[in-house]
Amino acid sequence: MSDIILGSGQTPSANPNKPALDMGTANVTSPPAQTATANLVKDSDTNSFVQDVIEASAHTPVIVDFWAPWCGPCKTLGPLLEKLVKRAGGLIKMVKINVDENQGLAGQLRVQSVPTVFAFKDGRPVDAFAGALAESQIQSFIDKLIGDAKPPIEAALEQAQEALKAGDALAAENMYTAVLSEDPTMVPAFAGIIRAIAAQGEFDRAREMLTSLDAKTLASSEVQQAISALELAEEGAGTQQTDTTILQAKVDKNPKDLEARFALAQSLFALGQTEGAINNLLELVRIDRNWNDEAGRKQLVKIFNTLGPADPLTVDARKRLSATLFS
Repeated sequence: MSDIILGSGQTPSANPNKPALDMGTANVTSPPAQTATANLVKDSDTNSFVQDVIEASAHTPVIVDFWAPWCGPCKTLGPLLEKLVKRAGGLIKMVKINVDENQGLAGQLRVQSVPTVFAFKDGRPVDAFAGALAESQIQSFIDKLIGDAKPPIEAALEQAQEALKAGDALAAENMYTAVLSEDPTMVPAFAGIIRAIAAQGEFDRAREMLTSLDAKTLASSEVQQAISALELAEEGAGTQQTDTTILQAKVDKNPKDLEARFALAQSLFALGQTEGAINNLLELVRIDRNWNDEAGRKQLVKIFNTLGPADPLTVDARKRLSATLFS
């Protein structure tokens, strides 16, 4: 084995106006939940190891979790492994081995402590780690094992994101709801559904959903970005009623009319013209960075939070904003 990792030993309320959906309704190629997760996790022993692991891994990668009832870290690692294996939607399986009851097998694989996890592929061990790792590390371990294969739930998230970008917020909400019905712990789906509801102008419903989230989910970067998107949508709701051509004419006539420029930026962002909104806010900051208690800079920060730090528009605009502020 190579690259061995060593370590120390709520679904939202559905919109009453929308039908309940499954993954298929969202045009996602995925088997029903019961089929997708059936037989993905099982207990095994020395007698069944060849069939459950060696032979099975010739078709599907198998994670083997060596654990013990008295092992504290095992109680943390086991449920995390099961959750992530099921989330992979059949691209990987998991076998659990009680070392107390299968000491000979544990000895053959040189298991020195529990928990110890092996990854089998094509009948042989290809990777392993010992100790209870963080969820992100376990996910990386699984991603490496399944390679380029994409779990159905990830494909569904990508489709939902594309629908939202294309302006079909209702379809996006339905897809995100379907994802949450499969995995109620999928934080990106919570964030996505908040964005989708906000894009439909149903701000009260989005706020109601936020109150139902636990503190950890609410504090996640994905949900915080969605909250910024919600705030921007709320602020821009009124400006959508104003013809952008009127606001643009005001700005063209008087470039230093910062109130009109700010309203124009809000209107453009509400209409999906993000780059135009950013350009106007950057110009506002250049003209008077202190205007209205630094409203231009604060609005830019909200847009950056909404887009995410890796978005090309965020990267470019942050550089331009820094150049303006520190020139």
